[in-house]
Amino acid sequence: MINRRRFLAGLGGAMVALPALESVKFLGGRARAAGSGKPVYSVFIRQGNGCQQEIPNAEPDRFWPAQLGALTTDILANDNAGQAVAELADYASSLLLVRGTRFGFNAAGCGHSGGLNQCLTAAKVTGDGQTSLAGGESIDWFLGQRVNPVGVEPLALMSGPQSAYIAHGLSYSGPQQLRGAANNPFAVYQDLVGLTGASQELLEAIALRRKSVNDLVRGEMQDLLGKSYLSAADKARLQTHFDVIRDIEVNMSCQLTDSEVMALQDISGAAEDNGNRMAVAEMMMDLIALAFSCDANRVATLQIGTGNDQTRYTIDGVLQNTYHRISHRIDGDGSEGAPIENADLLHHGVDVLHAKTFKHLLDRLSLYTSPSGGTLLDDSVALWTNDLASGPPHSFSNIPQVVAGKAGGYLKTGQYIDAGNVTHNKFLNTLISAAGVCKPDGSPYDSFGDPELAPGFIAEMIA
Repeated sequence: MINRRRFLAGLGGAMVALPALESVKFLGGRARAAGSGKPVYSVFIRQGNGCQQEIPNAEPDRFWPAQLGALTTDILANDNAGQAVAELADYASSLLLVRGTRFGFNAAGCGHSGGLNQCLTAAKVTGDGQTSLAGGESIDWFLGQRVNPVGVEPLALMSGPQSAYIAHGLSYSGPQQLRGAANNPFAVYQDLVGLTGASQELLEAIALRRKSVNDLVRGEMQDLLGKSYLSAADKARLQTHFDVIRDIEVNMSCQLTDSEVMALQDISGAAEDNGNRMAVAEMMMDLIALAFSCDANRVATLQIGTGNDQTRYTIDGVLQNTYHRISHRIDGDGSEGAPIENADLLHHGVDVLHAKTFKHLLDRLSLYTSPSGGTLLDDSVALWTNDLASGPPHSFSNIPQVVAGKAGGYLKTGQYIDAGNVTHNKFLNTLISAAGVCKPDGSPYDSFGDPELAPGFIAEMIA
């Protein structure tokens, strides 16, 4: 038997991690989903500035389904046509929509920073205003220390500029220990496939599609595909894996101008460009799915946009005002400014864009089959969340929580529930248990977040 974590090594030191193979014995001993022998992968996607949900006596709801209860493709696509979550109708049976969670602490001078700091930490906010920090570790770090090999940190990714009024702020390794977020997809790709030390000439050849990293490992690839102990399903899985690598390379090169490709040191600048925001987010999602399929990492975060996302999104073919101003409903970043016409509808349009991008992640996770015969999505927990509940009030109540993936069967999907206005540490605790980290007696984990918060979990989320 070959090691499931085997890498194909080729020319120029390039290495390509292999996907999970049913013919290959799993080597590990890390945490797994409760009641399951399969590893579980966790990815946390953050949208900023709240969603366009109901504001009493001001705006109707355009985000959630109309009724709590079971979700089907028909219910989402037809009964709730036009709602943001309807974009995910194809995955209705894998969805768990949770309303009724709230952040446990007030902001420290800035709602955007305060929400971003609490989003994945459930911790108090320390400091003041835009410079405030979280007072505890985030769920991705907590899980990474328990489900990843020693020394493998969870992926912390971002689509957007790293220099801003509030930049990245999603992942924490401890109190006030903000982790950096990589925003250059080509650099992330290099690290993932082992091209970090490759020559500039080779990197340019890959970026220009004259060569693929597949070409560098082709000899060993063909040797592996010829092994008699590999099943037909494994050989198909390997071929899909190599095709995806090539597809990622092509998409990356298509997003860059010739001059940017030839000068790869400028890629990070192009990745920060306003017009590339969602394209870069989708590239990062492709890389997350690739990393999961190789079992190279089991945990990732992706922050889309800066802390008070200033992206100018294109809605209905028109480049709009900044998303932050749209979320305020006025042409200003504070409390004063001329009203923006139909700002609530524009905010809904941004929600729809993010829903479509989240669906891209689900499509990618569904592309890979797992050794158990399901898809990578079946063995994952994918969260699309926000650091605010809605736009104008900057509310911390009723944070939108959209979960996809069955976590190996642990989560009760295909439903829309109300958690009852609980602090969201209980929601995060449930996701921790879904990822396979439970209490010593096997019961659901219940103590993540600030110790002042009441412990617990959301039983209605568990199958």
